[in-house]
Amino acid sequence: MDVVKRVVSIAIAAIFGIGNAMAGEEAEYAVMLSEQSFEIRLYESHILAETTVESDFDSAGNKAFSRLFKYISGNNISQQKVDMTSPVSQEAASEKIDMTSPVGQQKDKDRWAVSFMMPASYSLETLPEPKDPEVILRQVPARYVAAIRYSGIWSEKAYQRHKGELEAWIEIKGSRVVGEPVWARYDPPFMPWFLRRNEILIPVAKPVAL
Repeated sequence: MDVVKRVVSIAIAAIFGIGNAMAGEEAEYAVMLSEQSFEIRLYESHILAETTVESDFDSAGNKAFSRLFKYISGNNISQQKVDMTSPVSQEAASEKIDMTSPVGQQKDKDRWAVSFMMPASYSLETLPEPKDPEVILRQVPARYVAAIRYSGIWSEKAYQRHKGELEAWIEIKGSRVVGEPVWARYDPPFMPWFLRRNEILIPVAKPVAL
């Protein structure tokens, strides 16, 4: 079994035309099986900052991105405890959080949940509380995920085609789907379409052969 640990550094700038962002971290995972553009991965537990929007597939990312970007840029409440002196004091301060990749998009009934992955150095206890009630933080447990990687434009047609290919591969491998598909984007809009890294990730039960 070929196990490869990967932490990919990716720079993301001016995504969706909103400021500048740098992505220097990706969720850590081990590749358990690889065939052409398909993989079975074991992801480490990680935390997402997530917001849900009512929108169509193509517009959901644009609509949600500003809300999430504001959170990591300082629109949060950081409860900073001050060493005991005279007087005893406590203050709230804004905290900037490094941007990581990918930007995830997942169907939530008739809406879309869009998420940023938080740096591994944070826990739910140490992440600053969002000021915007539409932004939530949630822990994603370690899990097996089937993935397909592809390049090209960001469109629902391409998403549906590659999702169908991944679902067919999962069935061939005898795996069992245990979660909803996630559309993952790793590059800014100005990246040429043929160089973009796009993925579809589908949670699966632990493969019997592993």
